[in-house]
Amino acid sequence: MRAGDLHNAITFDAPSYDAQGVQDGWTEGAYSCRAHFRYLRGSEVVMAARLDGKQPIVATIRRGSKADTITTDWVLKDARNGTVYNIRTIVPTDDRAWLEITAESGVAV
Repeated sequence: MRAGDLHNAITFDAPSYDAQGVQDGWTEGAYSCRAHFRYLRGSEVVMAARLDGKQPIVATIRRGSKADTITTDWVLKDARNGTVYNIRTIVPTDDRAWLEITAESGVAV
């Protein structure tokens, strides 16, 4: 992956909690960066998800101290069109320079 491959502007929203520890909203724009989107296709599971209106993707972002705070409780937003993705997994690449975030749109947040 090269920096020139990061064509998508994205933001992450973090959950916010009240004094009792219950989620009461979102901290919008908790982190913003550039990403490379790879749309998943081909397997039966992916095809079934797409028939249900879901679109799974893998978003690759540069790893850093702020990016390392992202968890699967957060949501990813495409800054260009506003599509919201639920984060399913976050995996560092073998060289530990990038994070590969598997996310899915079209599901309840």
